[in-house]
Amino acid sequence: MEKRNYLVGIAGNIGVGKTTLTEKLAQRLNWQPYFESVIDNPYLNDFYQDLNRWSFNLQIYFLAHRFRSQKKIVEAGIHAIQDRTIYEDVEIFARSLYEQGYMDQRDYDCYRDLFNNMVPFLPKPDVIIYLNASVDTLMERIKMRGRDYEKSIDRSYIEYLNSAYQRWIDGARGEFRILEVDANVTDYVNGDNDLNELIRELQRYCP
Repeated sequence: MEKRNYLVGIAGNIGVGKTTLTEKLAQRLNWQPYFESVIDNPYLNDFYQDLNRWSFNLQIYFLAHRFRSQKKIVEAGIHAIQDRTIYEDVEIFARSLYEQGYMDQRDYDCYRDLFNNMVPFLPKPDVIIYLNASVDTLMERIKMRGRDYEKSIDRSYIEYLNSAYQRWIDGARGEFRILEVDANVTDYVNGDNDLNELIRELQRYCP
């Protein structure tokens, strides 16, 4: 599909602040935000209780939701900011679940085949803003927001995802514009200094 407007993806681990940043940037730039389906996700609670049983179902749900969101972005012809990219679904979460033995080979192959058939129809983001934070920071933020289904998240799972994110980002720099942010020290909730600085950086690529 021919791309008509800017698309920015916000990438990063669970609890790093993607939704907050998506909201703040959308408000300041007057762009359309697209959020990850969390509250109405019918699989998340079951997934955190039994990763082996629900990993494939959860990832298919996320993939379908993300594809639908990007399709809407293209059809609307507007500047948009997306909370988590479709690439994270396959390169971080599905891959990590497979590597850790929570998704079997058959399901993983089926998932990747579906992903590879979807992606050519979608535009690449102009910029991916990667929010990078330590495991300590992530665990504290997950605890602070108090989502019931996240209470069972193990620290080792967050550590694994952090390593997977770094691997993906290191390999993706040749394919995407990556704007990396140290989310341990930035504050997009209280005050505007950090947000103003990020917007100035972003406007170098999306004037």
